[in-house]
Amino acid sequence: MSKYTILHNPRCSKSREALKILEENGIAADVVKYLDERPSAAQLKNIIKMLGLQSAREMMRTKEAIYKELDLKNETDEEKLIEAMVEHPKLIERPIIIKDDKEAIIARPPEKAKEFLEA
Repeated sequence: MSKYTILHNPRCSKSREALKILEENGIAADVVKYLDERPSAAQLKNIIKMLGLQSAREMMRTKEAIYKELDLKNETDEEKLIEAMVEHPKLIERPIIIKDDKEAIIARPPEKAKEFLEA
């Protein structure tokens, strides 16, 4: 059986919906409240790779105030983008579901979680 992990923010309705989809499908995922248990730069790099993204920016919440305050729109250094997410985990898009530490999706909208489970 596959092992699932969800980077979860309990205050986010989309994140709660994705977790509910996992539970409704009988999946007891490891729940990582990433605002409390901040991922390391190495973990974020691994997640970016599992997501198949070209840039860390693709998993950032670009409408967050801290994104604008740090002027990340103009940042081109990937290491600095990752470091910003380590320092300010609120910047990490949510929820992220990881399967077997090999593949991942950003479950936004939450229905993507269903597709991911069926794949």
